Amino acid sequence: MLATGHIAGRFAEDLRRVPGAELVAVGSRTRESAELFAARHDVPRAYASWAELARDPDVDVVYVATPHAAHHEATLTCLAGEKAVLVEKPCTLDLATTTELVETARARGLFLMEAMWMRTNPLILRVLELIADGAIGEVTGVRADFGVAGPFPPEHRMRARTLGGGALLDLGVYPVSLAHLLLGVPQQVRAWAKLSPEGVDENTGVVLGWDSGAVATLGCGMIGPAAVTASITGTTGRIDLPEPFYRPGAAVLHRLGAEPQTIPADLTGGGYQYEAIEVQRCLAAGLSESPLVPHAATLEVMALLDDIRARIGLSYA
Repeated sequence: MLATGHIAGRFAEDLRRVPGAELVAVGSRTRESAELFAARHDVPRAYASWAELARDPDVDVVYVATPHAAHHEATLTCLAGEKAVLVEKPCTLDLATTTELVETARARGLFLMEAMWMRTNPLILRVLELIADGAIGEVTGVRADFGVAGPFPPEHRMRARTLGGGALLDLGVYPVSLAHLLLGVPQQVRAWAKLSPEGVDENTGVVLGWDSGAVATLGCGMIGPAAVTASITGTTGRIDLPEPFYRPGAAVLHRLGAEPQTIPADLTGGGYQYEAIEVQRCLAAGLSESPLVPHAATLEVMALLDDIRARIGLSYA
């Protein structure tokens, strides 16, 4: 475990649900933080630097759980230590640094996966199967929103440009990833945002278009509690994903001329364990990337986020 914040703690708890997985070490930039996390989660070894963690010979995989502005440096450190890496989403702040991580992992023959948990969620995978089987016909539209109420104080990371702040990379990556998962790379991109005094996006709207005629309307923000829901419309039906759509408790299938069908999620824990299970499966099979979260998808989504950032005037330079 690299980092000791909220997500690291939730991942550590979910890892207990994964047969054969053992959390053997934690690394932080301070010994105190690492030791407190180790005591809280029964981790045998605590390191006061990322490099020490990456040198531990008993560590097979490192989960990078820092805020995303540190993902690039932390992941490079782990790859330099010859470690497989599961790096929290978004992979980095931009396409150039994400590409560097992918190319470094490939050159070293090491496993690298972005922790976009929607792509390993069993219910989301079931929805993809239903769509592939023609349950709603051809997909013509995607709607998804992810907004939080805030307000965040000026010193909060969500408002800090130096930390990759704003709604888009923290929240909007989910609606964008869902649209990409269903329809691939769009041919048209439009976006608008209200920027904060610090220069990060507070409220963002995105419209994506495909040559097929499909359209995605996506939103993210940190100034109001939007319904974190999604709908997928097809020529013969619709699938609704209730809140939170990125880890839904159920999906509702609406077919033309039929009663709505609720598809429950058979989920346990917080949902992070499915990422760990996928990493284990890939390593056991000798894979350097996951077919559920392939490098190509990570790069395509990051390129799309770069495009949106340019359109709304959000820069981390």
